[in-house]
Formats: sequence, structure tokens, C-alpha cells
Amino acid sequence: MIGVFDSGYGGLTILKGFLDLMPQYGYLYLGDSAHAPYGNKSLKIVFEYTRQAVNFLFSQGAELIILACNTASAKALRKIQQEWLPGHYPDRRVLGVVIPLAEAAAEKSRRGRIAVIGTKATVESGVFNQELHKLNPSLKVFGQACPLLVPLVEEGWVGKPETNMILKKYLRNLKSKSVDFLIPGCTHYPFLKKDIERIMGKNCKVLDAPGIVADKLADYLKRHPEIEIMLSKKRERLFFTTDDPDRFKVFGESFLGSRISEVIAVSL
Repeated sequence: MIGVFDSGYGGLTILKGFLDLMPQYGYLYLGDSAHAPYGNKSLKIVFEYTRQAVNFLFSQGAELIILACNTASAKALRKIQQEWLPGHYPDRRVLGVVIPLAEAAAEKSRRGRIAVIGTKATVESGVFNQELHKLNPSLKVFGQACPLLVPLVEEGWVGKPETNMILKKYLRNLKSKSVDFLIPGCTHYPFLKKDIERIMGKNCKVLDAPGIVADKLADYLKRHPEIEIMLSKKRERLFFTTDDPDRFKVFGESFLGSRISEVIAVSL
């Protein structure tokens, strides 16, 4: 099965991309809403929460895990891959979302002026700057931390005047930089994509993160048949949360547009 991990509901955007493109596989989703948001937490804490989540998903049968959380991808993925995984699950894989998004932006940006919005941790890590400049050193990258957006999305405030006012304030400086491409560097932000596009205007393209990550995963599985063959093709859908399962179920069904039979509360 394919495991998908996020700090809360945001990873459902990535999961939906997988379900739309590759519905044949079995999926395990874990949202760590009890500890969300991750964006204002230390490197040590983010790594520990991520390690616990990865260990849990592997224990439930995941063969491959996607860290849908950009903060976890930025602050924990490399250590998970290089230090923790070889000693615990050497035959399994953990992937992130930063590199696929950076590759897509570097390829599609016409003027080479790219904006990145994300949590404070993601933006301050500089991980998108690093990956983008590996691909093209001439790119101009402008980052903006947006710490209030995750809790607003989690509370169901998408589309409300207060949220749009905050979003406009965050994006004002980036718009003045005449960026032609924007990376929504947090899995919660696709919920705000239409509002971001409206505010940034027609001269700025907002990356379709779920679609890009799904395409990259499909390509990865084609290049690694030894992993693909291990994945269940029984279309299982299992959901876990560290907070309120009833709330997760309502939100998840509304967003995914399909019934969720059960959400299991777990403690990591």
C-alpha cells in the first residue's frame, strides 16, 4: 500500500491527486492534526513527529510513504532517508513533495521569477531555493511565510472575508515582484488556489501541486517496478488521525467527494 502523511487535513489534496490518477492502488492516510501546525515547530520536533508517523504507516502495511507535508519534507525527509530508514526499513522508501514541485516550477516558469509560499519552517529552511537553484542557478526566488493559513484552512475558513484579507496581505509583496510562477509550498494551500490565482492575477501561474506530485509518483513507480510490484491493487482506503475522527470524516468526505467508511483515531 501507499502511505500518505500530513500534519493534518492538507495531505488530502495530495491523496486526491493520487486517487484521480492511480485509483488501482491501496492507500493509507495519516493526519497528525493533534500536533498541527508543524510550521512553527523546531527541527527536532518535526523530525520526531515525522519518524513516529512513518513508523506507524509502515507497521500498518505501507511499502512506500509520501510525506505530503512540505514542512516534514523540508525538515525531516533527508534524515529519515539517510539515517533512520536504513536501520529500520531498508527495503522500503519514503519520498517528499518539494523536489517534484521545484522541478515543475523550474521547467514551466517563463521569466524565471518564482514565488514560494509556505509555513515559516518551510520558507526559512530555504529548501525550495536550494532545489530550484540546483536546477537553474539564474532563477529569482522570492519566499513568503504564511503562518496563519494552515489554521484557517483547518478551521474551515476558506473563502471568508477575513481569510482573503490575510491572504492579500501575504501576497502583496510577491505580486510587486512580478513573479510569473507561484509554488504553493504547503498541502493546505490548494484549498485556497482559486483565491490565490485571483489575487496574483493572470500573469502569474499557480502550480497544481496535487497533479504534479501524482504525475511524479506515477513516473517513479514506472522506473522502480521492484517497488510497484509490492503495492496492493485492492483499492483499500484506510484513514487515521491523531485528533477527532468524526471531524476528519466530515471534512474528508466533503473534500474527496466519496464516502469514508471509518476514520481510526491513533496515538503516536
